[in-house]
Amino acid sequence: MSRNWFEAGAEGYSRFRPSYPPALASHLAEATRRSVAAAGTSSAGSAGAGECSAGSADTRGLCALDVGCGTGQLTVALAAHLPRVIGADPSADQLSRAAGHPRIDYVQAPAERLPAADASVHLVTAAQAAHWFDLPAFYAEVRRIAAPGALLALITYGVIETDPDIAARVDRFYSAEIGPFWPPERHHVDAGYRTLDFPFAEAPLPPLAITGELTCAELLGYVSTWSAVRAAHEAGREALLRDFAADLRVLWGDPARTRTVRWPISGRLGTV
Repeated sequence: MSRNWFEAGAEGYSRFRPSYPPALASHLAEATRRSVAAAGTSSAGSAGAGECSAGSADTRGLCALDVGCGTGQLTVALAAHLPRVIGADPSADQLSRAAGHPRIDYVQAPAERLPAADASVHLVTAAQAAHWFDLPAFYAEVRRIAAPGALLALITYGVIETDPDIAARVDRFYSAEIGPFWPPERHHVDAGYRTLDFPFAEAPLPPLAITGELTCAELLGYVSTWSAVRAAHEAGREALLRDFAADLRVLWGDPARTRTVRWPISGRLGTV
């Protein structure tokens, strides 16, 4: 990573970042099963903790590696559909707050040094993280660990969509006020990752979105996890967030009221 913006913010990240819809993990798992079955191999070896290993041709032994997993938003969703999942993240703080699951092993490791054996992983995912990676180094590692038929999924979600009476204020904060503080990598998120180099045979992702019912405080908690907000804080511009929060509370009305918030999902899916 050029910078781990979330090193000190795992608690907020865990509390306020949205979880991915079950349909996303279901689609990725099923696509992986089909691709691995077509390739004629799978993995059901006896790997140790935090490692996948090559084994027999049995798609019940599929192994996934979620890279830049943070506190496990996608990792846990994958574990509902696959028998073995590794969550890898360079931040010990993030991993300390990752959601536990009997099928998941969490390992502290960067995207450029993946914690898996050669030709042992059938699905590699990176959710809201790939724009931080050294992509050539990451892709070299993905090719190293990929079993025949393995898939790579780079997932991202866009700017929130919500009620028209607050949407304009949110958009102005995102684009104009906090805009100068977004790191350069953010433009890949805004482009739905279409601007990322992706040298793999691609398959389409289904149209999906994250949806949630949020109070004003919860929406502001989510906004506080943005890397641009962190950068503005470091630059002494906390007033930008305070002014936005004051305006949003007025527009929101009853603080106990919940509103539907939607994050459209996009990304890249390909065979390694």
